[in-house]
Amino acid sequence: MPLIDESSYRRPFYLLNGHWETIFPSIISKGPEVPFQRERLELPDGDFLDIDFLRKKAHTRCMVISHGLEGSSDKYYVRRTADYFHQRGWDIAAWSCRSCSGEMNRLPRFYHHGETKDLGYTVGNVLDRSYQEVILFGYSMGASMSLKYLGEKQRDKRIIGAITFSVPCNLKESSDRLREKENHVYEKRFLDKLIEKIKLKAQMFPDQIDLSGLEELDNFDHFHERYTAPLHGFRDAADFFEQSTCDQFLSNITVPVLIVNALNDPMLGDKCNPRDIARESKSVHLETPKHGGHAGFLISAFKRYSWMEIRSEKFLNEVIL
Repeated sequence: MPLIDESSYRRPFYLLNGHWETIFPSIISKGPEVPFQRERLELPDGDFLDIDFLRKKAHTRCMVISHGLEGSSDKYYVRRTADYFHQRGWDIAAWSCRSCSGEMNRLPRFYHHGETKDLGYTVGNVLDRSYQEVILFGYSMGASMSLKYLGEKQRDKRIIGAITFSVPCNLKESSDRLREKENHVYEKRFLDKLIEKIKLKAQMFPDQIDLSGLEELDNFDHFHERYTAPLHGFRDAADFFEQSTCDQFLSNITVPVLIVNALNDPMLGDKCNPRDIARESKSVHLETPKHGGHAGFLISAFKRYSWMEIRSEKFLNEVIL
């Protein structure tokens, strides 16, 4: 039932296609400066996570924000969302995946799309602070993590919903899309950053990480086969995709969630839009605007916020709260 074919989003006339809509906001959007207070969460395996908080004593609600691939809590879209909702009565916990907070993590492993334990540690830390209501908010990879986390099993009743944008619901299809010629620029950008991290990991763990042939890795499938899978306990790349994709968990979600995927998103294919699940679900709301790009949804180059914050507030007020 919650399948939203009509969307209120209208792109600016000067953003001509999904590539412009994806890239332009990342160039012109600096995001507001926010007074995050960083806390380090020590993990049972000896590693750590950094969580950046915005808090007010009177707030009883908290929003947990998860960033996209090779992002961090300092990305403009995270700070923009944090600023918007903190002004509207929400405390914020914006966390960075292992290796993404500005300091390399301690173990050979780092993070991946299907990693929900670290999100669980973050959410647990938030719940320990006696919040009455918690919302998950995710972009791209962080959106996939958030939905998978909610669908894996029943979670604390204080987690009342989730809002997600540009979600690679079918992880293999998203990887395949990035290999297409017109989209390879995005894959190369991500791969270059991940390869630099692997080089740093090899310096830290020379006996565990082999760099031979590293520069020849030219797509995500090869990178996942060579590094993601063995470092994170998967048999191979195929096993990684199969276990990590979030679409298989969506039907289990019991709290209201919003998935917004633009139809012109260069990183997502049609399998990333779980229409059949949304039609049958009482919880999963799928909105597919014609435009928006990947985590773009710009209103104007001169606006402080994007359409994503406005749409999220509407969904919070009308569906979740």
